[in-house]
Amino acid sequence: MNPEQRERSEREQASRVLPPTPYPEPAPGRMDARRQHLLSEVDRHARSHSPRPALRLRRRMVLVLGTAVAAGTTVVALNLGSGTNVAPHNVPPASAASVQLLERAALVADTTPQTKVSPGQYVYVKTVGHTSVLSEIKAGQMELLREDEGMEQWTSVDGSARTLQRKGGNDSLLPGTPGEGNLNSPTYNFLAALPTDPDALLKRIRDDAEMNHGAGSDSTTGPDQEAFVTIGDLLRNGVTPPATTAALYRSAALIPGVEVVPDAVDAAGRHGVAVARVHDGERTEWIFDKSTARLLGERTVLLEDNAWGKAGTVVTSVALISSGIVDEAGQTP
Repeated sequence: MNPEQRERSEREQASRVLPPTPYPEPAPGRMDARRQHLLSEVDRHARSHSPRPALRLRRRMVLVLGTAVAAGTTVVALNLGSGTNVAPHNVPPASAASVQLLERAALVADTTPQTKVSPGQYVYVKTVGHTSVLSEIKAGQMELLREDEGMEQWTSVDGSARTLQRKGGNDSLLPGTPGEGNLNSPTYNFLAALPTDPDALLKRIRDDAEMNHGAGSDSTTGPDQEAFVTIGDLLRNGVTPPATTAALYRSAALIPGVEVVPDAVDAAGRHGVAVARVHDGERTEWIFDKSTARLLGERTVLLEDNAWGKAGTVVTSVALISSGIVDEAGQTP
């Protein structure tokens, strides 16, 4: 299949998995311009980065180790990884279907009214889901366990107060205050201050990813995958300014290797269409409602057998249930 045929096939796929959008379509040439920008970026990286053995994704393995001491169980966190990663210039641009879906999600954000936010308020978010841990049993074998990730959380919009987290009916205040926030621990004010130009926003995120996951680092993730994961984390923050949300979706469309999964199920059992990226035998999926293009949740699916399970295993899955701005920690919208 030549490039033109593949492009046509991807656009037909997008039209099948998504209904006609009730929002204005992007200006003529906008998506083509974004894809052309991405191609030029890939070419630039190919020229400026000599091929090198890359690294595999390191999952944060939580090993529960049985001990003979009276203290009982010990939990140890290990970062493990090996193998190689595909060099950036070998990864194809985001597919036409994924660019179209991300643009529709951005258009939805563009038409969302801006919420009035005041100092002292909190971002509320409720999620359900699970993550996976590896536990060592007495025989020395490893057992895969699921940890409940369902929670409610209240984060100060300006980072001046401690974050309240409610899990299993128990409330706890997380240590310290968020402060100004950062890409790994954002506040509403931090998100509102991010660039809303997709190219500038992706550069900001990629610069951080390159510093911590690029050439010369010990990271096994790589800057492209790390940028995709970072954007997904920011989108799942609960309440993000509409202009920032739109820019995040459009930035994701500039990352190589992004594709569409026609049917995916979130942690709440809701079916949707996903924007995804495959790395080291794992597919990270952002799941959207097919009718509204609203983000439902995120999950990671194994595409090949490994220590975390058989191909098809959903190792992590988190669904957004409710979110909003409230006046006090403990309140709900």
